[in-house]
Amino acid sequence: MKIYEMLLGEDDQLGVSAVSLVNTPAIMSDWVALGDQKPILLAEVSKDKQVLLGAALIPDKPIFRKGENGAEDFYIYFSKETIAKTAQNFFKNNNQNNATLEHDVKLAGMTIFESWIVEDSKLDKSAKYGLNLPEGTWAISMKVDDQDVWDNYVKNDKVFGFSIEGQFSNALRRESDMNFSDEVLDKTLDMIRQIVKENI
Repeated sequence: MKIYEMLLGEDDQLGVSAVSLVNTPAIMSDWVALGDQKPILLAEVSKDKQVLLGAALIPDKPIFRKGENGAEDFYIYFSKETIAKTAQNFFKNNNQNNATLEHDVKLAGMTIFESWIVEDSKLDKSAKYGLNLPEGTWAISMKVDDQDVWDNYVKNDKVFGFSIEGQFSNALRRESDMNFSDEVLDKTLDMIRQIVKENI
């Protein structure tokens, strides 16, 4: 199966244009909802901030993509360098209020107000909320002012994580050139098995 590295090149308009709330995040990383439905994790958080915190992109993580119109399936991944530049371009292009639901419905009242690159997995803010994000991850916090989205999708467990929307260039990499960890590959295989199981 082919593996493509996603690249930005010199065009600052490339990159992430919106963040979607989805049921099945492609990066296989759920967010932590900073609200009253997770009281153990949120002992130091006020009653209900209506804030979601999680990973937007994780470096060197193989992301399975299903080929369309008969094309073969493939993987994509993002390097630490591309992720760092993507995070910068996202705000340079004023995209912090662009959000969708399942990549389908545009949402209003959503604001990404915090954004950072994880430098130390153990000391990072995300670790406080039970997330184990590798160095180089682009982490974000999103304020949800749309009460319908919060009550009917977040609190009702219809969406679990972030998924990016955007445009990137790509470069083909041979699988033997990749250095994905066994843990990452195992999680990817588990996801593929689940997709196959659901489609049988």
